Amino acid sequence: MKLSHLSHAFLCAITLFSANQLYAAEKAPYTQQGIDMRTMEQQQAPIHWVSIEQIKASLAGKPPMNVSFDIDDTVAATSGCFYYGKQKYSPNDFSYLKNQTFWDEINAGCDKYSIPKEAAKALIQMHQARGDQIFLITGRTAGKDDQVTGIMEKALGIKNMQPVNFMGGKERTTKYNKTPAMLAHKIQLHYGDSDDDILAAREAGIRGIRILRATNSTYLPFPQAGGYGEEVLINSSY
Repeated sequence: MKLSHLSHAFLCAITLFSANQLYAAEKAPYTQQGIDMRTMEQQQAPIHWVSIEQIKASLAGKPPMNVSFDIDDTVAATSGCFYYGKQKYSPNDFSYLKNQTFWDEINAGCDKYSIPKEAAKALIQMHQARGDQIFLITGRTAGKDDQVTGIMEKALGIKNMQPVNFMGGKERTTKYNKTPAMLAHKIQLHYGDSDDDILAAREAGIRGIRILRATNSTYLPFPQAGGYGEEVLINSSY
């Protein structure tokens, strides 16, 4: 292209840009904080997201296995029970978590009011269709009357339900309190919302997949899902 043609094209582009600016409406000030796409994309963390279908595909051809789930904020939104207990037993601190009376009360039926998470039910259904055995492993301290097992069996549709493993307050030789139950039951895959769930799975030498903590959880601060490079299940906060 000759120089004159290049100059003409450049002038046309400048003219078009100027015309667009000329006829654009006067910019109104923003009324609240927004975000532009470049800033949004810069904030996206390189998380290893997985779907239930991808997990299912990764297990194709493998024989039935033992799979475990944490309870609180993993298979059910249970914060209501803990909020109630804190207000009743130690409104100004977290000492209620070391109060056996609290555990006796909370494990004896409060979970009737906990909300099962849809993601957990879908995961359990997928695993049971494969023939996998489901176990529940919780950091809760055992109470005098375990109604958690029956409530979770019904709420989550767990077949051949095994007693819930209450690992809180137990002596152990491992760093993380859920590791002994994973080893005892020969668990091969564990799901949980907390850092300790992922780290316990690693301590046990098994695959750990992060479930997003229920968004209405009172268990703060929220963990950094994917912070250990683990898989994180999409759409799993509810």
